[in-house]
Amino acid sequence: MSYNLLKGKRGIIFGALDEHSIAWKTAERVHEEGGTFVLTNAPVAMRMGQIKVLAEKTGSEIIPADATSQEDLENLVSKSMEILGGKLDFVLHSIGMSINVRKGRHYTDENYDFTAKGWDISALSFHRVLQNLYKADAMNEWGSIVALTYMAAQRTFPDYNDMADNKAYLESVARSFGYFFGKEKKVRVNTISQSPTATTAGSGVKGFDGFISYAEKMSPLGNATAQDCADYTVSLFSDLTKKVTMQNLFHDGGFSNTGVSQEVIERFSE
Repeated sequence: MSYNLLKGKRGIIFGALDEHSIAWKTAERVHEEGGTFVLTNAPVAMRMGQIKVLAEKTGSEIIPADATSQEDLENLVSKSMEILGGKLDFVLHSIGMSINVRKGRHYTDENYDFTAKGWDISALSFHRVLQNLYKADAMNEWGSIVALTYMAAQRTFPDYNDMADNKAYLESVARSFGYFFGKEKKVRVNTISQSPTATTAGSGVKGFDGFISYAEKMSPLGNATAQDCADYTVSLFSDLTKKVTMQNLFHDGGFSNTGVSQEVIERFSE
């Protein structure tokens, strides 16, 4: 069901890879709600995914950009405003990658070159995106910028590895840059701490099926799906949340405030 919540609004969506990704589903929902946008991803990710299918479905243009490249981001911001016909109202940062995880390096045995690269892609890239939008004065007043995170930034999930550190940094950037963006340009910056979600990126984490199953048993409302997250993101892009900024918003079916559930007690009482 559409409510035209984003009619006339323009933006950029980072990270749509395939139909399982949160960014993909968010793009579909933004389109349904009347928003227009540019799609972007790193060139290597675009070769792996099906972003052209999404572009055709939503009538969007694609601008390849490496989120760790200043030159690419400057080009992305300027070209997006040119294509969309003005300043932006929303941006979704849905980017994350750990080479240590991909290479099977344990948290106690990190390759620090891998760590630095993963941090640059997953966390510092958010600061780069914000800084480029800020310096280019690319956001309309009351615009909304959202990044996706996970609760491993606050609690220990052993196999989440250095991505936990990256997410903690990401959330700090949202608070710190959110202050200046809000104070000087009336732009909102928030992170969504999403339930473990069966996406292509998430499935690369060791024991991820166990994460999902445990969270489902712990959450009073059950896990939030990628589609649920898309709906929530649309609400943050809309004018209904104009005074929400610098927040890490838990979207996890109540997992973050549940000490233990009856299902988990019963499971370990067998």
